[in-house]
Amino acid sequence: QIFLGALSFVYFAKALSGSYLKSTITQIERRFDIPSSLVGVIDGSFEIGNLLIIILVSYFGAKLHRPRIIGAGCLIMSAGTFLIAMPQFFMGRYQYERFPSTINSTISISPCLQDKSQTPLTTLEKPQAKTNAGCEKEAGSSMWIYVLLGNLLRGIGETPIQPLGIAYIDDYAIEENAALYIGCVQTVAIIGPIFGFLLGSLCAKLYVDIGFVDLDSVTITHKDVQWVGAWWLGYLIAGVISVLAGIPFWFLPKHLPKPESRKDSSTSSEQSKFITEDNKDQYKSYQQQLKIAEMAKDFLPSLKNLFGNPVYTLYLCASIIQFNSLIGMVTYKPKYIEQQYGQTSSKTNFVIGLINIPAVAFGIFSGGLIMKKFRVNVLGAAKLSLGSSFFGYLLLLSLFAMGCENSDVAGLTVSYHGTKRTTDYEQALFSECNSGCACSKNDWDPICGENGVTYISACLAGCQASNGSGKNTVFFNCSCVGTLESPSQNSSAVVGPCQKGNECPKMFLYFLVISVITSYTLSVGGTPGYILLLRCIKPHLKSFALGIYTLAIRVLAGIPAPVYFGVAIDTTCLKWGSKRCGGRGACRLYDSSALRYVYLGLTLVLGMVSIFFSVAVLWVLRKRSSPQDETLSANGERGACGTKSRKDNFVNSDCLIQTTYWPEKETRL
Repeated sequence: QIFLGALSFVYFAKALSGSYLKSTITQIERRFDIPSSLVGVIDGSFEIGNLLIIILVSYFGAKLHRPRIIGAGCLIMSAGTFLIAMPQFFMGRYQYERFPSTINSTISISPCLQDKSQTPLTTLEKPQAKTNAGCEKEAGSSMWIYVLLGNLLRGIGETPIQPLGIAYIDDYAIEENAALYIGCVQTVAIIGPIFGFLLGSLCAKLYVDIGFVDLDSVTITHKDVQWVGAWWLGYLIAGVISVLAGIPFWFLPKHLPKPESRKDSSTSSEQSKFITEDNKDQYKSYQQQLKIAEMAKDFLPSLKNLFGNPVYTLYLCASIIQFNSLIGMVTYKPKYIEQQYGQTSSKTNFVIGLINIPAVAFGIFSGGLIMKKFRVNVLGAAKLSLGSSFFGYLLLLSLFAMGCENSDVAGLTVSYHGTKRTTDYEQALFSECNSGCACSKNDWDPICGENGVTYISACLAGCQASNGSGKNTVFFNCSCVGTLESPSQNSSAVVGPCQKGNECPKMFLYFLVISVITSYTLSVGGTPGYILLLRCIKPHLKSFALGIYTLAIRVLAGIPAPVYFGVAIDTTCLKWGSKRCGGRGACRLYDSSALRYVYLGLTLVLGMVSIFFSVAVLWVLRKRSSPQDETLSANGERGACGTKSRKDNFVNSDCLIQTTYWPEKETRL
C-alpha cells in the first residue's frame, strides 16, 4: 500500500510537470520568438532523454533495487525541471511591439506618418548602431536551448518510473487486483495534468517579468496576442514537488512478500528466475555475486523472444501510431483552441485542466473497473481497447464541423475593400488608403476598427490621430476603416484585435462537449491495453517488455509527433513575426480553416491506421484462442490458453483456464 501510494504521487509529479510544459507551449514560443516546429523539438527532447537509458534501466533495473532507482530518477527529474526555468533569470526583459503613443506618452503622435520628420526613430528604420544594439540584446533568445536541455534531463529522470513501478505492482499484487491497482495509479496520475493545466492557467495571467518590472508600466493585458505569462514560475513549483515525490522510495524494501495465491501461480514475478521462496538466504548470496555481464547474456535472446510474439509486435505498432496521433493532438491543443476560437492562454489551460483531464481520468478508471468487475480475459481486453479507439476517433470526426471562420484582418483574410483576399498577403497589406503612410509590413500591433475588422497596425489602418495612452488608447481619423462602410474620416479604432464572429462562442461550447466525450471514450481502452501488454508475454520479461514498449513510443511517437505536427501547423500561418536582426519569428496569425483541417485531419488519419493494427491484434488472438491451438508446441512450451471455459475458472492465472505448472512457469497466449 505504501509503494502504491508513493508510485501514485510520483506519477502525479511527473504528469504535473509534463502537462505544465504542454500548457506553456505558446508562452515559450512567444518568449523566445520561435516557430511551432522548434517548440516541437523542445517538447520531443523529453523523449530523447528516455531513449538514452530506457533499455538499460528497464532490463538491468529489474534485477537491482527498483524503488531506489525510481527515487534517484525523481531527483534527476527535479533538476531538469529547475533548469527549464533558468533562462528567465539570465536573459533580458520581455519586449513587445507597441506604437509609441500607447506607451504612456504625453505627446500625441500620428500613427500614419506622412511627415517622417515628426516621428521618433523607434517607429522608423533604426540607424545601424541601434540595430546592432538590438541584435546583441536579442542574443538571449538562444537560451531556449536550456529549456531543451532541462526537458532532456526530465526525460532521463522519468525513465525508471513506468517500467519498474508497474512491473513491481504486478509482481506483488493479488493477480485479479493488478488491473485495478494499475488503473488506480494511472487515475491518480491524471490529477497531475489537472493541476498542471490549472497552474498553467494561473501563471498565464501573471506577466512574464513579474517581480522584475513595474507592472503599471505594462501596456498589454493577458488577452493580448503578444502577452507572455510567468511560464517559468510553474517549473520551480513542479521541481519542488518532484523532489518530495522521490523521498519515500529510499526507504522501501527491494522485495515485498508475495501473496499466498501467487506463490505457485504460473504468472510468477519477473525476478522469479533469481528468487527461490524456500531458500532466500541462498538467493541473497547468489544475488551478491551476480555480475552485469551474466545478466547481459540474455539480452539478445530476450529481445528476439519479444519480437517473435506477433501479438506483442502488432500491439506495439498500433500503440506507436495511436500515440503519434494523441501526442500531436495534446501538444498543440492549447494553441488550436487559442487560434481557432480566439480564447486566451489562461482560459484555454483552465478549460483543459478542469474539463478535459477529469474525463480522461474517469475513462482510465472505468477501463480498470470493467476489467475487474466482468473478469475480462485477454481477448476481451483487446476488444475493449479496439472499441474505445474506434468510437473515439469516430466522435473526433464531428469536430471538423465545429470550427470558426477566419477573423476579418485587413490585407490578410479580407482586402481593405471588404472582399476575400486573393493576392499575396504581403502585397495586400498596402492599399490606396494607407499609401501616404510610412508603414512597415513587419509590425504586429493589431487594432480593432469600429467596422469589426482587425488591422495589423494603426499605421496600416491609416489612422491620423490618437488619444489616451497604454491599454486605453483610441485612434481617430483612420482612412482605411472608413472605406468599408462609411467614407467618413471620423472612423476610429481601439487597441487589440477584434473578437471572433458571433457564432464562435457557441462553436467553442460544442467543441468542449464533443472533446470531453472523445477523451473519455479513448481513455477507456488504456487499462485493458496495459493488461493485454502484460499478459501476452512471458512473466520474467515484463519489465523488459514494458521498457521496449515505452522506448518505441518515445522514439517513434514522442519525438517526431510534436515536430511534424508543428511543421504542418506552421504551413497555415498567415502572418509571421520578425526578429530585430531579421529572420522569421513566431507566428502571429493562423488561417483558421487550414489549421482545423491540418490539426484534426492529421490526428484522425493516424488514428484510423492504428485501428487497422488493433484489428490485426484481435484476429491473431482469436486464432490462437481456438481449441485447435490448445496443444503443446514443438519446443515443449504450453500453447494458447482457451477462452471458452467458464468465468469461475479465472483464478490466479493470466488466461481463463488455470494451466498446469511447468518448469519455467511461462504462460503463452
